[in-house]
Amino acid sequence: MEPITARHWLALVAPKAAPAVATSTVLILGRIWNANGAEHSTGNAALMVVLAAGAATAGAFASAGRSGDSVIAGTAFASSGALALAGVAGYADGITLPLLLWAVTTAVAYGLAARYWRTDRRATVAHDRHATERREEHAHVERVEALRAGAQIEVARSGAAYAEQLATALITRAALPGFDLAQLTKAGLPELPASHNPQED
Repeated sequence: MEPITARHWLALVAPKAAPAVATSTVLILGRIWNANGAEHSTGNAALMVVLAAGAATAGAFASAGRSGDSVIAGTAFASSGALALAGVAGYADGITLPLLLWAVTTAVAYGLAARYWRTDRRATVAHDRHATERREEHAHVERVEALRAGAQIEVARSGAAYAEQLATALITRAALPGFDLAQLTKAGLPELPASHNPQED
């Protein structure tokens, strides 16, 4: 049986907090960039627009067609959103617009993550169900084999006991006084092997 291990609460909370931590980190870095000269900087804003558009375009190409890679597409779109958030947080002079964009970005990130979490949970449940069925099947086979082995052992024991009792009876009968093998044969009883007849000695 597999050991049951309890996961630490941080291991359970960390995946749920990851989208908020990621968008908050981008917002903080954007505001630090804002305080270090990016506020109202057209060149910096244009750079972030180009990078965000490029990441979004890469995501669109990655998700197009039947052979599209959802992991690459998701990463590209997430990068595009992070670059857009960083650009707005760095360019805007107030905190209101960056906070609004942070809230929208965080909500979108949680929406995308919830879809992945549902898929992962379904896969985990299916795996656990399959593992449980395999364990039950193996346990059933082991029980059947144990019963079969026990029956074979009992048959062997009974056969050995019968052989021992038969040998004891033959020896005891041959040792009785007045034992006459010829009379037994005339009575229609089966003839014993010559090795068991003490009168032939």
